[in-house]
Amino acid sequence: MARISRLEKQLSAQRTGLIMFDSLNGYLHPADPAKVKFLEERNIVPNLQRLLQGARKVGMTAFYPSGAHTPGGVDTVARLTDTDMDLGAGGDTDKPIKPRFYAGSNESKIAPEIAPAEADVVIPKHRWNSFFQTDLDLQLRVRGIETIIIAGGSTDVGIASTLFGARDLDYGIVVAKDACFSARGNNNQFFMERVFPRMGRVMDVDDIVALMSA
Repeated sequence: MARISRLEKQLSAQRTGLIMFDSLNGYLHPADPAKVKFLEERNIVPNLQRLLQGARKVGMTAFYPSGAHTPGGVDTVARLTDTDMDLGAGGDTDKPIKPRFYAGSNESKIAPEIAPAEADVVIPKHRWNSFFQTDLDLQLRVRGIETIIIAGGSTDVGIASTLFGARDLDYGIVVAKDACFSARGNNNQFFMERVFPRMGRVMDVDDIVALMSA
């Protein structure tokens, strides 16, 4: 029966959970005007809102894995990398990659337009993969959820890491193509066209909402 449910095309609220990945002020309301324009051109926030509204209409639970790094960096590890997070200069001993935001800041709060409802679940996380040493897997399984819909950013960082984890945990996967984003070159397109289709279904928000059922 478990395998059959993962082969169902409909997205039942009883067996499907919506993952609103890192839907934080710092990412959805950035200070950089270029990033603001980037998000507006792709309608990211309206698409996230429409996806969330569709889930709530059928009674689907939303889960919010959200970066919650401790100020001061005690829960992060510096390492050598070839570039910084935006593929520019950085990553050396004098400039290791650090979290963008820390717990307690306004940037680390969930954007108000897509704030969780009382029945939704906020998952504090300390690494890219939302399943790594969090209770996300537990929160999904106790509700009988076997398929996840995921949206947010960045596609090539936390979304990808979380989906590799989800696949290894045998979840069915639906990726909201027009509600995910990455500003790093063609990385978003690469994952949507070359990686995620082998792991699950890649669909636009309207098509996902049309498949949601109570």
